Amino acid sequence: MAATQTATQDDQARLRTRIVQVAAAVTSETGWSSVTMGLLADTIGVSRQTVYNELGSKRQLAEEVVFAELQQFLTLVDAAFQAHPTDLAAAVRTACRDVLVRAAESPLLHAIASTSHGARHDLLPLLTTQSETLIDTAKTVVRTRLALLARPVPDRELTAATDMLVRTILSHVMQPSASPEVTADNMAWLTQQLLA
Repeated sequence: MAATQTATQDDQARLRTRIVQVAAAVTSETGWSSVTMGLLADTIGVSRQTVYNELGSKRQLAEEVVFAELQQFLTLVDAAFQAHPTDLAAAVRTACRDVLVRAAESPLLHAIASTSHGARHDLLPLLTTQSETLIDTAKTVVRTRLALLARPVPDRELTAATDMLVRTILSHVMQPSASPEVTADNMAWLTQQLLA
């Protein structure tokens, strides 16, 4: 019985992942407005009700799509800190550069950011005006990594530095003002001034 339940949970997790992947691909190619539960169901080969049962609503699907993309970025952050386990500036520089390069190459982010003014779009607010959960998730990962390399600082200072770093990089993801390399160098310098 336990093996059957585990297999069912694994199947559900795979289905949910597949739905999110297809939604991201459709959004990247033709925009969020073309994503429908019916299209997802037809593409995957399940009923529309199955898609609704897995995700509940298009708003929940939007959140899943954004958080799946966020996980890709956080994987890059983890890899950068693992590659530079004793060098705060190098870890931050690599993490910021890799995140910004991926953002520049991401068809999903391009599709989200290029939403027509006035068009109904559930994804853009998740990166801008309703980004609290996304930011909190990113701050948790970044703060944990910074704490391992920073000099001993009061918790308040580490929290402030983490918030500044995450919010600044998110701003550059949405609207870059310099190359990924220049921005990464600036963020590494700033982090070093605050925490090294």
